[in-house]
Amino acid sequence: MNAQRVAAAIEATALVKTYTQGDEEIRALRGVDISVAAGEFLAITGASGSGKSTLLHILGGLDRPDEGQVWVEGSALSDLDDEALALLRRRRLGFVLQFFNLLPTLTAEENAAFPLLLDGAPDALDRARLSLERVGLGARAAHRPAQLSGGEQQRVALARALVTEPAVVLADEPTGNLDSKTSLEILELLKETAEDGQTIVMVTHDDKTAGFADRIVGLADGFLEVRPK
Repeated sequence: MNAQRVAAAIEATALVKTYTQGDEEIRALRGVDISVAAGEFLAITGASGSGKSTLLHILGGLDRPDEGQVWVEGSALSDLDDEALALLRRRRLGFVLQFFNLLPTLTAEENAAFPLLLDGAPDALDRARLSLERVGLGARAAHRPAQLSGGEQQRVALARALVTEPAVVLADEPTGNLDSKTSLEILELLKETAEDGQTIVMVTHDDKTAGFADRIVGLADGFLEVRPK
């Protein structure tokens, strides 16, 4: 039976994750607890290799913890089989990654519509156009990725993440490949998304980038600690 609890938009308790590298065991997470409210913009900071992306992937159901539990809108991810988990990721979670992961043969509109196309939504392209307009790219809907700048491609990736109106957007170094002006634009769009009521969880190694969030936590040695803004 699927465990339900009245909770934050996304929550995790006692997360442990260990990787094996040759004969060495690397403990990426050592008992992480985290709770993010609906409409909150949380930044997770830490040095490269600190486990930030590992934590984000576990929160998004892209990886499973060795121990611990994750809830999205009160539903325990461990109770979901692979098909149900894929459906939840597609419908209730949005992902914005450092690399844009756009399909080169599809237009911006088709890339933004991709989660809806997988679901067979008849209004997929109409909703994708609205999502592109939301990120300021309505006029570029017919362009393919090669015709777009890096910042425009990241906006398409954000439009794709938002097209299903997910409860939570998970952003992994979303400005890592962008210049300072374009980074600012993406961060402002993420902040506006949180102000519209959607939850943002962003990992970054950059303190200035983290400063756009409502709350900052740091990850070091597998543990989280609250950090001042």
